[in-house]
Amino acid sequence: MIRKGLRPDYKIGMDLPGNEGDYRLALPFRRNWVAIGILAVMDAIFLYPAITTFQQAIAEWSRFDSLFDLVGALFISAWLLGWMIGPLIMTTILVALLFGREVLKAAPGAVEIFIGIAIFGITVRYDVTRMRNLRYEQALKSSGKSWRGTHLVFDYGANTIAVGSAVDRDELSAIQSQLAAATGEDIRHGEALPSETDNDWEQTNVLAAEPLQVIAEVNKQPLTLASPSSLLLIIANLVPIAGSVFLGWNLGDVMVLYWAESAIIGFFNVCKIAIIGRWTALLMGPFFIGHFGGFMAVHFLFLYTIFVAPQTNMETGNDLADVGQLFITLWPALIALFISHAYSFYTNFIGRQEYRGRTINQQMTEPYSRIVFMHLVLILGGGLVMLLGNPAPVLVLVIGLKIYFDIRAHLKLHTD
Repeated sequence: MIRKGLRPDYKIGMDLPGNEGDYRLALPFRRNWVAIGILAVMDAIFLYPAITTFQQAIAEWSRFDSLFDLVGALFISAWLLGWMIGPLIMTTILVALLFGREVLKAAPGAVEIFIGIAIFGITVRYDVTRMRNLRYEQALKSSGKSWRGTHLVFDYGANTIAVGSAVDRDELSAIQSQLAAATGEDIRHGEALPSETDNDWEQTNVLAAEPLQVIAEVNKQPLTLASPSSLLLIIANLVPIAGSVFLGWNLGDVMVLYWAESAIIGFFNVCKIAIIGRWTALLMGPFFIGHFGGFMAVHFLFLYTIFVAPQTNMETGNDLADVGQLFITLWPALIALFISHAYSFYTNFIGRQEYRGRTINQQMTEPYSRIVFMHLVLILGGGLVMLLGNPAPVLVLVIGLKIYFDIRAHLKLHTD
């Protein structure tokens, strides 16, 4: 998500006392015991299945000896990881409501707001010369700030920042004068300057030298088949053909390889979520890993049972060493696909700044459309093998279709 305007500085750490003459005002959170009670009940409801599932996951991991057991353990763990996001958020909010506080601090040139429990939390630092319109406000009951009640707000760029709860209106004048004395600046009144509401990245581009502007414009050109990332993806997708010719890979091997590529895509998608969401990625990253990991675990069991075990005459995953040997055999193609996706991530997502304008919700769902469509092609190919009984031509068809749709999706993704 692109945020307009100024961005304060964030840091995680302890609330340490400042220098002599600095301003400091502790503002405990307003306690709404009805809301705290409701949240505590909801948190307990969500925590109970999490605890029982955690116990089940420990039991599964302590005794698995087959692919079914391993997939079951992975699926339960992935489900637990995704489910725990809700209780984690509710527990954090509950602890903050019970024990949290804000500390308004001021030093020459800057105002800081510490939010945390005891002496540990997050400090947000604002440039006092960019702060505007410090004022007193009554939160609406239907708003997300209703728990604050009467509080202070100020404008910072295009955003309105709230601080404190149950603040006395008579304190406003004293706070204003003390902030001015500590920072050496009066908080001004009025509208924001154009430089305070424009996007920070866009300002950087405007101030950049002309050669950098030309490079940025070149980087924004749509990709083609001749683009390095496209060529590298084609080469990586040709490795399975060499494997089938020289190393004897069959259709089951290729389908496991493409399953592993989905895992590679998921890995780099977590990296993209981290770049887009920053601190939000600490919650959304595990949530994505949870539901994507569950999808991958069940999907692998499906592929192995239908396409690998019958072709290798192995029991359905009873020997995990045989399952592991599959991936060892496929290492040349796995390395090639990892390099291809890593290069695309570095040159397209970062180099072409494709993260600009993207939201976490968009990035969370991005891998699924490509992966689901790719695997529909693979399953179709597997069905043809079962009908025709001759895997060789179908294997070539599947690899060819996969390359076509993979490149098509690659160009579309990096053109829109």
